[in-house]
Amino acid sequence: MTNMVWKRNEVESPCVQICVVHPAERICTGCYRTIDEISRWSRMDSSERAEIMNDLPFRKPRLSTRRGGRAARMNGS
Repeated sequence: MTNMVWKRNEVESPCVQICVVHPAERICTGCYRTIDEISRWSRMDSSERAEIMNDLPFRKPRLSTRRGGRAARMNGS
C-alpha cells in the first residue's frame, strides 16, 4: 500500500467564501468572478480557469471606489 494522495491537476477555485455580488459591477466582492464564471467553474477546462485567474487582480480596483454612503447623501448625489 502506498501513502501517495491522488490529486487532480486543475486550477483551484479562487473562492474565499465571501459571496456578495457588487450591485453595479456584477462581480463577487470576495473572488472577483462574475456570476456566470462562478456557476460554470466546475465545467470549465484548466485553460479557461487559468485565463480567469490571471484577470482577477485587474478586477479588484473596480470595487475600491465607494458608492457614496453618508457623504454622498449629504451632497445630494
